Amino acid sequence: MKEYIEERAVAIANYIIDHNATVRQTAKKFGISKSTVHKDVTDRLEDINPSLAARARVVLDVNKSERHIRGGMATKEKYQHRLQICSNDEER
Repeated sequence: MKEYIEERAVAIANYIIDHNATVRQTAKKFGISKSTVHKDVTDRLEDINPSLAARARVVLDVNKSERHIRGGMATKEKYQHRLQICSNDEER
C-alpha cells in the first residue's frame, strides 16, 4: 500500500475519534468519498494499526446507530422552517 494512503487512513481515524465525526463529515473534511473513508477505516487501517481501527470503529458504530434519529431531526427542522415561512407570508 502506498505511504500516503496509510497516512490518510491514520489521519481519518484520528479525526473521527477526536471530533466524534460521521463518515459524511469526515469525507467532506478530507475531500474524499464516503466509500473511501469507510474503506480506509474498516479495511486498510486494520492492517496498519488495529487498535486505532477498533477505536474509530466504535465511534462509527455509535454514529450509525444514531443516524435515523439525526435524519428525523433534520426532516423536522426542514418542515418547521417551511411552516415559519408560510406563517410569515400569511401575516403580510
